Amino acid sequence: MEAIEDSSGQALRRAPSQKRSQERVERMLQAASALISEGGSDAMRMGEVAERAGVSIGSLYQYFPDKGAIIRTLAERYNAEGRACISNGLAGVDDMKGLINAFGGLIDVYYGIFLAEPVMRDIWSGTQADKALRDIDLRDSRANGALLAKAWQRVAPASDAAGIERKAFLIMSLGEATMRLAISVDRAEGDTLVADYKAMALREIGAT
Repeated sequence: MEAIEDSSGQALRRAPSQKRSQERVERMLQAASALISEGGSDAMRMGEVAERAGVSIGSLYQYFPDKGAIIRTLAERYNAEGRACISNGLAGVDDMKGLINAFGGLIDVYYGIFLAEPVMRDIWSGTQADKALRDIDLRDSRANGALLAKAWQRVAPASDAAGIERKAFLIMSLGEATMRLAISVDRAEGDTLVADYKAMALREIGAT
């Protein structure tokens, strides 16, 4: 059984090599997600995760050394899904109008995911208090910025590539911060904040 590490070098769990073990780990993550949805990550206990997943506490610790490892694994999973969504959304862009329309649509989709997914809201609301999650967040913003920059450079090949990469990273970082802020206030104010961010981001992209 091989130890899996995230890119910060922190062991998250042990990799199950057999299908049965993989299914067991998936049950653990599903159980943790359900508990976070019901009471938040602060209230989640390892014993409850094991009980709901139908595994022994020893089996749980075999794959996840602590609660933080579960949360980081879930965070990485959401990030991977988000990157796939961004990559797919920008893949067919071939002019500036298409980029603006596609990226504007992605902002709306991403905000909708934040609103609909309580586990994602819970994890990212605690990002600033957890260095490991902050590191994951930063890496994710860089990766997402690279996806935006690639599409941006494709439709504006004469523009400064380094400047586009820097701006794309900033736009993605501000987007993450905007989403966290939007879900921490009432819905009407949150909607307005996201709309303002969207207008600023698209204006910057279109000014290239």
